[in-house]
Amino acid sequence: MKIRIGTRKSKLAMWQTNFIAEKLRERNIEVEIIQITTQGDKILDVPLAKIGGKGLFVKEIEDAMIRGEIDIAVHSLKDVPTKLPEGLGIVAIPLREDPFDAFVSVKYNSLDEMPSAAILGTSSLRRKSQALRLNPNVEIVDLRGNVDTRIRKLQEGQFDAIILAYAGLKRLGLEDVVKYKFSPEEMIPAVCQGFLGIEARLDDVKVLDTISFLNNMESFIRATAERSFLATLEGGCQVPLGSYCEIKENKICIVGYIADLEGKEFYKDRLEENLSDNPIKQAKEVGERLANRLLDMGGKQILEKILSS
Repeated sequence: MKIRIGTRKSKLAMWQTNFIAEKLRERNIEVEIIQITTQGDKILDVPLAKIGGKGLFVKEIEDAMIRGEIDIAVHSLKDVPTKLPEGLGIVAIPLREDPFDAFVSVKYNSLDEMPSAAILGTSSLRRKSQALRLNPNVEIVDLRGNVDTRIRKLQEGQFDAIILAYAGLKRLGLEDVVKYKFSPEEMIPAVCQGFLGIEARLDDVKVLDTISFLNNMESFIRATAERSFLATLEGGCQVPLGSYCEIKENKICIVGYIADLEGKEFYKDRLEENLSDNPIKQAKEVGERLANRLLDMGGKQILEKILSS
């Protein structure tokens, strides 16, 4: 059997796709990689929050899947909207890479060291809101582009520091540029940061059966909880929020937050409970419950204010 994989063209997207392709080839499955340019790859000078957010990186790939031109897509799961086109689904999630955020700078060893008015580059409202809580004196300037582009802009002196996902840096062999890695207590990750998501047509039984070995059940449970949290808040890229789920000692534990754009109104909470006999259903319910608790704490007013502006 041959599996046709659709992917973006960036270096990181190709690494992720080749990682999955190699696992398929190890099982004597023929693979064809088809590169697709998405809207998010074309618009590099505008913050994601202003141009539509997550779906910008997947729509063209999903369209190709619906037309039958590709069989599966390999995504950074944090880029995938919680609502998918009818007939498509995230059907496999491999083991998670390190999900935390990394501080990168040629001048400073940590965010704490940055002096007043030093320039921190990020277009993520989530990173901005949490960074300002850790160091309210920095000036935050929007930064778009792939990992190489962002690091080049830093090295050219356009920024004093930038924040990137550690997972992407590790996958590209760039861990050496990391000066500091944030703990989840300091900076809650993006929903599903570090996860790869394999998307496919839900009625393509042969493909689903062929790629089922790629799924890691613990990863699927954790991602389900985080995506349920996001779906309940319906925030996308327009609202600063984050969530991180882990399973330890047979318990599902999830932490999440929602904030205003400056990180001044900031609501954070966590839930922990013993794993049930139906962990997927439980994960969905736990994520939803945590999100509703944050809405009741003040998140509802934040959402209304941001989405109406």
